[in-house]
Parts: sequence; structure tokens; C-alpha cells
Amino acid sequence: MATKAEEVDVDGVAVRLTNPDKVYFPKLGANGTKGKLVEYYRAVAMGGQLLAALRDRPTHLQRFPDGIDGEEIYQKRVPEKRPDYLHTCRVTFPSGRTADALMVTHPSAIVWAAQMGTITLHPWQVRCPDTDHPDELRVDLDPQPGTGFAEARTIAVDILKPVLDELGLVGYPKTSGGRGVHVFVRIRPDWDFTAVRRAGIALAREVERRAPELVTTSWWKEERGQRVFIDYNQNARDRTFASAYSVRATPIATVSTPLTWEELVDADPDDFTMATVPALIAERGDPMAGLDEVAHSIDSLLDMAAADEERGLGDLPYPPNYPKMPGEPPRVQPSKKVAAHWDEHGNPKT
Repeated sequence: MATKAEEVDVDGVAVRLTNPDKVYFPKLGANGTKGKLVEYYRAVAMGGQLLAALRDRPTHLQRFPDGIDGEEIYQKRVPEKRPDYLHTCRVTFPSGRTADALMVTHPSAIVWAAQMGTITLHPWQVRCPDTDHPDELRVDLDPQPGTGFAEARTIAVDILKPVLDELGLVGYPKTSGGRGVHVFVRIRPDWDFTAVRRAGIALAREVERRAPELVTTSWWKEERGQRVFIDYNQNARDRTFASAYSVRATPIATVSTPLTWEELVDADPDDFTMATVPALIAERGDPMAGLDEVAHSIDSLLDMAAADEERGLGDLPYPPNYPKMPGEPPRVQPSKKVAAHWDEHGNPKT
């Protein structure tokens, strides 16, 4: 039987909450209800940590209205009938179509999203109203079968961070909430998606060069082997992943949690859940609090990209739902290539 709806005060805004006793995380029982999810999101929204991660960013919603064992809805558009306190932002997809996405400007928007069954919030790497120029370079260390968090952590700490240090770039790591590691670099919004993605490819290739036995930039799964894939396409338009402090749809409600580089060295992602993260923040603050203090140039990465191109290393494939992009190599699965038609760099012969 559904419980009576109630109103939750969120920094002066009344947000309607229905069915707070509905279980979203069955393994957690009474500690995994919709009400507990809302409670968590209200805490990190009003505490400022999640609001800082999402403020003015178009945000997609990964919803599970009947809990994580039910239907998943990945929602990019805000419904036309919505509370007056919500704001939206017009975004353009790779197809050229547009949509009004949620723009987070107040903690109430985050709690409303939780009320709608949102487990994870997925922000773009831009801020409204300028949705064509990213202010964030994102590195996604994605373990492939046979590898896990330990490998992603080692690559982040021992290989990626030294590269960033050499380039004078400050990276902010977080757990993905699963087996991966994400690293954010704040950049000036002076470049479009194409340039930022190109910079991301250059960074990924440099990490791969330093540890080719551990790291791959291959878009094709059949070529990755037991290595950690750096998903360079996370810097493309309309590609998102979980925000800092977002809950993930895992049995124990893990949270994508910002860590210091020192904390990452021996971190276990299962230690960070919606039940434990608020206390962690209260104890030591937010490691991403300084993310906006310095916005970096990506010129050094673009110089690296140019040097790669001189060595014959051009663009890499886009995701399959993208239109054919200028300079992009043919999207041909390696096992389906005719060897005589391709050079040693994987580029088509002319």
C-alpha cells in the first residue's frame, strides 16, 4: 500500500515526495528506500557538494521508478508539466535535434530528480547557456574483462597523474561507483567539442604509450584484451557519465565519490555508498572543492595531438550513433578489414 505523499523543504522550496517507503535497493531493505535516496541527495545537494558538480549544467536522468531491479529510463528531456522551480537548458545532440534538459540551479532540482526515481545524474561537460564549449576535460578509465578497479587505480595514480603533472594540469579523481576511475580537469571554455575530444585522445595515447601492456585506446572491444580502456569519446558531445556524488544502480547503492590522490591509492569503491558518504564529507570535506579555482589551457594537449598526426596517428572512431565526422577513420571493425587496404596505423590507404 502506497504511503501518503509529503513535502520536503529543500532550502526554502517545497518538493513533493511520494511513496518514500518504496524499496529501490532490495538488498538494503529499509535502508534502501526511495526516502533514503531522497535523504541522501538532499544532504549532498544542500551541503553544496553535488550542487557544485551540477550547477548550470544540462543534466540527464538515469531513472529507476520501480527500483534498480525494474525498468531503466534514461531521460534527456524535462517533461513539459514540471514544477515552477525547475529550470531547463537547450542542448543540441549530434543528430542536430535539440531538447530542453534539466539545468540544476538549486538543490530542489536534485531532490525533484530523486523524487522522479533518478538514481544517477549525468551532467554534460558544459555550462548553460554556452552548451557548445566544454569547460571540463574528462578521463574515463574503464576496466575491461580480466581487469578491475585495482588496475584502473594503478594507472590513474602511477601513470596518468605524472603525465598531468608534467603538462601542468591538475586532475581531480573520483570512483565511478563501479570498477572504473574518472578524472576531471577544469579547462577554459575556449574550444569546441571536437578540439576537446582531440585533446582527450592525445592524453589517452600518451598514457597508453607509457604502459601499453596495461592501457588501450582501441575503440573496438576485440582489440582491447585484458587492459583498461581510456574512453576518449567521453569528451564528445552528448556523452556523459555519473556526476560526482551520484548514487549508482548497484545492490549496495555505491556512490561515485571524489577522492584525494592519496586516498585513491588504497581505496575500495564499495566503501563509498549513500549510507557512508555524508559522514565522509563531514569528516574531511570535498576533495573537488578546488576544481573551479584554475581553468587550464589545452594547448599543450593539442600540440601533442598535432605531433601524433605527423606520426600518422589521426582521429579515432566516434560512437556508432554519431554522423560521420570530418577526419574520422572509417568505422570498420578490425576483424572485417581487408589488410591490403589499411596502413600500419590503421588508416585507409589512399
